[in-house]
Amino acid sequence: MADVMTPEQRSRCMAAIKGKDTKPEMIVRKFLFSRGLRYRVNNRKLPGSPDIVLKNYKTVVFIDGCFWHGHEGCKYYRLPKTNVNFWRQKIALNIARDYANGVDLRLAGWRVIRVWECDIKTKAKRDETLEQLYQEIVRIEHKSRHYESTPDNMPIAAEPSPTYGDNKI
Repeated sequence: MADVMTPEQRSRCMAAIKGKDTKPEMIVRKFLFSRGLRYRVNNRKLPGSPDIVLKNYKTVVFIDGCFWHGHEGCKYYRLPKTNVNFWRQKIALNIARDYANGVDLRLAGWRVIRVWECDIKTKAKRDETLEQLYQEIVRIEHKSRHYESTPDNMPIAAEPSPTYGDNKI
């Protein structure tokens, strides 16, 4: 099926898609703030400009949209039927960039947590996911204190990613 919009209309629609302060980001930020965590948002000095930076916990949180970041197996990730090669390549580059930024952050000593949009879309799943996120951040802070005395034991790039809900982060 051909696009029903002119190229100018499509360009305007695509330009209106927000890159920060999205609804999923605001949900996560409000929850973390209500639990007493203080953070910075979109720190451009760090690779990937993380959505949330918890400096006291040496942790960054990315809240990724399922479509834009290629969340395999998710009902919100479907390639458009038109211009499939363009979208496949664009999303593959996004995934590669996310991976490279994650590696750079871990090598710099940051803990990286990814939260998928679908995990906070419904109220039931949202509460569980946000609670697990909070517990992971607090647990990470506790671990990092333990590792300060024995830095040789602290894995950096080979750390397993935390899991939230049914999805691997």
